[in-house]
Amino acid sequence: MKTTWMSALMLGLVLASGPALANQGTAQDSTASGFETMTGLVGVWRRADKLDSPLRIRFSLTAGGTVLVEEWLRGDQPHSLTLYHRDGSDLLATHYCPQGNQPRLVALPLNGAKGLLFKFRDATDLDAQHESHLVELGFELSAPDRMKRSETYRENGTDEASELQLVRE
Repeated sequence: MKTTWMSALMLGLVLASGPALANQGTAQDSTASGFETMTGLVGVWRRADKLDSPLRIRFSLTAGGTVLVEEWLRGDQPHSLTLYHRDGSDLLATHYCPQGNQPRLVALPLNGAKGLLFKFRDATDLDAQHESHLVELGFELSAPDRMKRSETYRENGTDEASELQLVRE
């Protein structure tokens, strides 16, 4: 009798968790797809509108292909770094800013859009009252060798957005 009751309870739990497990699978598939999209950026990028600019943005994979590194260079001098990686059903970006803070952003699902949008989640070593910090980061990926990279920084409660048109070098 106890075995039958336990079996029925276990079956009920499995059936009840089915939709949750299915949604988790969908979210993880979306995260994997977002990360796969980001790995297509591997290579060196430059500004499309200022060909003589020393700015280069280099994307590379590390940690067995599980982390995408975005490194900003002015000539051969490092400027900033952003790391992209999966965390369960989330795709995270951690930005190591020249201001000395480290905002963490999470990717939001975009319905059918060719790109990714990351929104502020939290930060380390941030004095939000006095420091500028990244709160939004976006990628529009219209072609394999062209992208628009946008970012929004917040300082004293005011947001300032900017964007770069980039081409693969």
